[in-house]
Parts: sequence; structure tokens; C-alpha cells
Amino acid sequence: MIFRTQIRIPEEDWDKLRVLSSEIREICNNNQIETPENTLIYYMEWYIDSRQEMIRPSTYKRYKVFYHLLKRFEGFMLKRLYIDAVNADFINDFVSFGREEEYSENTIYRTIHFVKTILNFVERKGIRTAVRELEIRREKQQKEVVTLTEEEIIKIKNTPVPEELQAAKDWLLISCYTGQRFSDFMQFNTDQLKDINGKTCISFVQQKTKKKILLPLHPTVMDTLQKNNNEFPRCMTNQQYNEQIKQIAKLAYLDELIKARKRIGYRTRDVATKKWDIISSHIGRRSFATNFYGKIPTALLMEATGHSTEQMFLKYINPIDNERILCLSSYFDKVHAERMR
Repeated sequence: MIFRTQIRIPEEDWDKLRVLSSEIREICNNNQIETPENTLIYYMEWYIDSRQEMIRPSTYKRYKVFYHLLKRFEGFMLKRLYIDAVNADFINDFVSFGREEEYSENTIYRTIHFVKTILNFVERKGIRTAVRELEIRREKQQKEVVTLTEEEIIKIKNTPVPEELQAAKDWLLISCYTGQRFSDFMQFNTDQLKDINGKTCISFVQQKTKKKILLPLHPTVMDTLQKNNNEFPRCMTNQQYNEQIKQIAKLAYLDELIKARKRIGYRTRDVATKKWDIISSHIGRRSFATNFYGKIPTALLMEATGHSTEQMFLKYINPIDNERILCLSSYFDKVHAERMR
């Protein structure tokens, strides 16, 4: 049985109801709702559109992440964010929102700094904002750098894998000894090979930085090519590669428990997990930088990786390196022994 409740609306409110119904129908029929002027979202759209042709796709994508996060914040607050309301209270409310929704501190503060960029953009349009009153700390991202040691790379090299995983295994070895991004090493081909005074090198332009790189090939890379009929392995997508190198690392029993940030749904969280489960396509580049740091002059390593500054290069280094720690310990023992003579 269905019960219907009738609501009596006073006759003086009928006109208001008709206007409201008309507005609701208009909104429902209009697929593209215009963003009100003088709102934060309005100026974000303006700024992003004006910069689209001048920035890299990855930067544009990051800006859109900030944009959608601010739209979610509007929904959370149940109100429009007008420029004159973007002040210290906004900062406090947004930080509270981000933490309640379990966003990382890095995401929260990078978004806030982007908002500050928008306020400066608005000021250049002749509109006064509270940008000079905002004191925003720069949140340093505490990021665990996961790398493969040389012993683990050799373990992977010596681990038999099914035929369907062989190409991913070869690419993993190549990436660990060339230090390049997935977007670059996956495009390697024999046409890029050059002979420089009897040494086989590969010449290419990095997609991200547009830098021209001339890189001598490590003996492991040469050995991998020779086993593949002097060809590079077949190409695959980033998703296929990430899935398959996890399987390979699992077959190699890389079961060490490590603490790392792992994406779970739309969030990243600190978890303790087996090493094989956390590796991804960037691990080769990080392993290259870590394993050769301190053994090869940093300037030469930066030429190979394409980093412009040592500060950026050092972000790839795993600070916990047993071999370097043992080397330092040997120096301590040596100096102490000399003083005790």
C-alpha cells in the first residue's frame, strides 16, 4: 500500500514555486553551467586555459587535479568560493578538509600554493586579493625511495621467467643500467645505436626534457640485446610493464618488507608491503642513480639521467644504501687504526 502525503502550499507562494521550478528545469536542461565570475574556480579556469599552450601535458594534468580538488572543497563547504573570501580562514578550512578526506600533506599544500598562484594572477588583472596576508609553509614531501640493489638486479637477471614475461624482464634490466624514464627507454631501437671509438652508445632525445642524450651501453644491456637477436625487446604499455615486473620480482623472491606509499583507490597511504608489490616503471631510473652514486662522478651520472641540477638528481637517491654505509665504516676503521699506531 502506498501512502501519499499532500502538502498544502499557500497561494501567495505559488509564483515563487513556479519561478523555482523554471530555474530547476533550466539547470537540468543545460549541460554546461557557466561558472560565476569573481569566484576562485572562474579564475582557475581562466588561468589554466591561458597557460595550456605554454606548459607540458603533465603540468596541465596537475593543474586540473588542483582544480577538481577545489571543486570538491566547494561541495564540502556547500558554497561558492569567491575571491574576496580566499583568506587565512580558507586556508584553515581547506587543510582540515584535506586531512579529513585523507589527502596527503603534499597534495594539500601544493594545492594551496596553486591557489596563491591564482591570487597573484587575479592581482595582475587589477583585482585586490588577500594574497599578501597569506602565510603558507612549504610542506616537504617525505617520500620513500624504493630501489633495487645490484644484488637484487643480478637475482632478477638469473631468475627464469615464462616467455610472456621475458620482454618485461629485459626492459627492466635495460632500465636499471640506462637510468631512463619509461617514456624514453620503451622507444629505444637499433637505429639509435652509434659506435664511438669502439664503444656502443645510444643517442636519443628525452621526451620530458627535450635534452639530447648520448649514453654508452652497459655490458648488461649489450648482453640483453645479444640474447634478443641484437634487437630491443617488443614494446608494451606502461600498465602491462608495471604488472609484469611485479610478477618478475615476485618470482625472484624480493620479499623484503618495506614501508612505502601505495595507491589504494584514489588515495596513497603508508603501508608495509613486500618489495615486489611496490615496484613500478620508475624503479630502474632510481636504481641506476642509487647504485652508481659515489662510484661514478655525479656530473657524469647527471649527463646520463638528464637532470639539470644536483638537487633534483639527489631526490632519486635511496639514502639507505648498505654498501655505502659499509664503505664509510671501513674509512672509520682505517682512520682509527692509523691514529692508534
